[in-house]
Amino acid sequence: MKKLSLFILLFAFALWSGQNLKTNPDKKLLESISFLDKSLQNNDDNIIKILTQDISFGHSNGWVQNLNDFKKDFSSKKVAYKEIKQLEISEFKKHKNIASVRRKVKVLGIYQNQEFELNLLLLEIWKKENAVWKLWSRQSVEIKP
Repeated sequence: MKKLSLFILLFAFALWSGQNLKTNPDKKLLESISFLDKSLQNNDDNIIKILTQDISFGHSNGWVQNLNDFKKDFSSKKVAYKEIKQLEISEFKKHKNIASVRRKVKVLGIYQNQEFELNLLLLEIWKKENAVWKLWSRQSVEIKP
């Protein structure tokens, strides 16, 4: 009876622990995430290649942008990013051609001639279109270090 109880306990623990495990993002998605950060940091217009037409950016200050707003502000360099450093990917979920990624980044930049440094939690929704992972939605929240 003790062996059966121990087996049930270990089995239940394994199931419970398995619920908290992160699934690893696929290589192409990680490449798109890296490309996004580098393109923002370098103000590279090629960023448009990995954004969906109906993208929504929600910024930590409450500012929301669609694709046209983003293009206008990005080309004007309204915000200039000096560095975007990914600190961790805390969650990854995938269903068919949709992936949800929660990650933490540190951002250094300039907005209206003022330097800023932010630690952000991001929730990004990626959509796979023609074998390319494209950002569909992104919401950021500022966190204190």
